[in-house]
Amino acid sequence: MNATLASETNWPVYGHDWVVQLLQRAIAPTGETGSAPARLGHAYLFTGPQQVGKTTLARAFAQALLCENSDRAPCGECRSCRLMAHGNHPDFRLIQPLNSDGEPDRENGLLRVEQAAGIIRDVSTSPMEGRYKVFLIQDFQRAHPHFANKLLKTLEEPPAQVVLALTASDRNSLLPTIVSRCQVFDLRPVDAAVVALALRQQWDVDAEQAELLARLASGRLGWAVEQQTLPDGLDQRTAELETLWRLVGANRIERMAFAASLASNRDNRRLFGMLALWTTWWRDVMLAQAGALDACSNVDCKSELQRQADALSDAEVRRYLETLNRIEGYLHHTVNTRLALDVLLLQMPSLTTHRV
Repeated sequence: MNATLASETNWPVYGHDWVVQLLQRAIAPTGETGSAPARLGHAYLFTGPQQVGKTTLARAFAQALLCENSDRAPCGECRSCRLMAHGNHPDFRLIQPLNSDGEPDRENGLLRVEQAAGIIRDVSTSPMEGRYKVFLIQDFQRAHPHFANKLLKTLEEPPAQVVLALTASDRNSLLPTIVSRCQVFDLRPVDAAVVALALRQQWDVDAEQAELLARLASGRLGWAVEQQTLPDGLDQRTAELETLWRLVGANRIERMAFAASLASNRDNRRLFGMLALWTTWWRDVMLAQAGALDACSNVDCKSELQRQADALSDAEVRRYLETLNRIEGYLHHTVNTRLALDVLLLQMPSLTTHRV
């Protein structure tokens, strides 16, 4: 089981234990007073799916670096750990994509050249309280090319007291010159049992709901936490599934009308969340067709899964999953949104004899 627990390591992290172990070794003291850890690098890149835990892990790494108790960092008790917990440590900087108004916007914002200039200026100054200054740069895949190019020299040879932590969706979305200057950790989805355990222990979610959220999360603890904190998180999922079931039994005109509505009121967060839900649903249908219904994510919808699995061929479900993946890729880039959504809806499997 992939189970790094906060209670066992002091790191406020569930899962990704192999990364935690490597980072713990990197910051372990050498035994020489005043000397830097022998394995500590100057730049780290954490990649993985959205909400898989990249920022949580990077912040825990920063907290451990800044902690005053090096033998059990992060201790969670010293002044440095308390400052990190309240988000006001003077030696920690969080840099996020900004929109045109200068406000944080991780969905549509950019890491801008003026932010790079600020980082270059700040790395040249000494830490105010500890031995290090730590810079966490989120969503590096949203960096303006001038931002990335301006930081190349800093990433290659930062001052000795500076550690840079970057997060990104995947290494292929970044310039090779950025990746080559970092130690890279590709985070894998967290085991569903660990997600359920975290929800029960840290967020007091009841066992049944924790199990459902853990299965739906696809290894993304952050997604599961967000869903249980939203007042209508699971209700929205139910509504989206009911829309999908209606569309499976709808005619071409109804499907085109739905595509037009999505295209005219495009909300990227809702759109890509819906596509992720649809992908999970059709994978579950395939599992049901293979006789593995108990392995499905949507465990509260087994009867509907089985009904659709019985009515459709495995070939058309498999083809539609390929279409979903392809269209989602198109929608992340410059594309005719309406045309892409028309294709997505028209190629959806149809229940002509079993209306949903």
